[in-house]
Amino acid sequence: MPARLVVVRHGATAWSTAGRHTGTTDLPLEPEGRAQAEALALRLAGHAYAEVLTSPLRRAADTCALAGFGTRAVVEEGLREWDYGDYEGRTTDEVRAGRPGWTIWRDGVPGGETLQEVAARADEVIARVRASGGDTLAFAHAHILRVLAARWLGLEASAGAHLVLGPAAPCVLGWERETPALVRWNDTGSGPVP
Repeated sequence: MPARLVVVRHGATAWSTAGRHTGTTDLPLEPEGRAQAEALALRLAGHAYAEVLTSPLRRAADTCALAGFGTRAVVEEGLREWDYGDYEGRTTDEVRAGRPGWTIWRDGVPGGETLQEVAARADEVIARVRASGGDTLAFAHAHILRVLAARWLGLEASAGAHLVLGPAAPCVLGWERETPALVRWNDTGSGPVP
């Protein structure tokens, strides 16, 4: 069977709970986010991963460690969250006060990364996973993981707009025979993964 990619968004932070765009700001997990990460340990246990990757940002790395994979994790720069530039720390409503109808997927962010740059990073991660020889577990952030899922499926990066992803929600990117497939997405349940 071809390599699968199990991705997990980090647990809740003060800014993610408030809906603030959190790209480069390195915030810690809130107590709720720590509890979410600890609950992942049972859900992710019992599966042999060829590789465990984490974003270098604290909220993802701490989620990885609290889920029991910190000693195995390798930092993967490609999993860093979208650089929101001038919109860092702002909510969508705050941005739309000056740019009515704005969406990151169509309109981008001044002073930050383009969608194409984020997609290029996602494509590099996908190539790494597919060459790994086994399933990979990765801890990262909402927007990069949504882009990564769209690219896994062979879609334009902007298709990530359709993939809502909550905190500490595991997802499985796999295969339907030889076709890349979304096997599980935004799984906020309590059962084992994958």
